[in-house]
Amino acid sequence: MLASSLTGFAAFAAYLATAIVMVGVFGTAYAFMTPHREFRLLRQGCAAAVPAFLGALIGYVVPLTAAMRWSANLMDFVIWAVIAAVVQALAYVATRLIVPDVSTRITNNDVSAGALLGGIALAFGLINAASMTP
Repeated sequence: MLASSLTGFAAFAAYLATAIVMVGVFGTAYAFMTPHREFRLLRQGCAAAVPAFLGALIGYVVPLTAAMRWSANLMDFVIWAVIAAVVQALAYVATRLIVPDVSTRITNNDVSAGALLGGIALAFGLINAASMTP
């Protein structure tokens, strides 16, 4: 019985490991893409960086899980994970169009700017995930 329960373990492990790597790569790339340096700001205790960065991460992970659910195979999953990352980059660009100084405001610990950026990132992520249907 245990052997039959573990038949999908290899696929589970492959998808889990790939997703964790993709989240790490996305988080690192996103932190370097934005003019405000999230990791530095977070280490300094900048409260505004928290909702901004978490919004981007969650906005990425939500479509990542949708891609994991609907992908035909691991390579298909990776392709859709990259698309999800591009959508998050577009969320940042869209926010910059609305509030051009959002990164400066986050660096200056304006929590409302961080919350706005995080909220827009999450909204883009939810729409992105909903769009990933078979």
